[in-house]
Amino acid sequence: MMDQVFPEPKGRIWLETEGENFIGTGRVELLEKIGELGSLRKAAIAMGMSYRKAYYAIKSVNRLSSSPLVTFSHGGKGGGATIVTAAGRSMIGRFRSFEISFVKFLTDQEQFFREE
Repeated sequence: MMDQVFPEPKGRIWLETEGENFIGTGRVELLEKIGELGSLRKAAIAMGMSYRKAYYAIKSVNRLSSSPLVTFSHGGKGGGATIVTAAGRSMIGRFRSFEISFVKFLTDQEQFFREE
């Protein structure tokens, strides 16, 4: 006899602004990688995405945010840098806190699928 299998609630969260995808797990991970590596190019490589896709994701986040989450300094003798701003670090923290609450909510809901 087989054990009973119960469905597990799953989900992803993202936030929209003006009807557009503003930020979600992937963009937060990109912000975190930029903060860690100091480079959009290196962050894109680390995440297995093209520079172009990463650039447009950050451009979109900055456009939809009330203040930039990432700033760029171009070239020069030491090369350029990509910096996650204080607003960007705050957004990462708030999103991760929201994500923890969301996962807890999903976990708490498993009981509804185990009741008979």
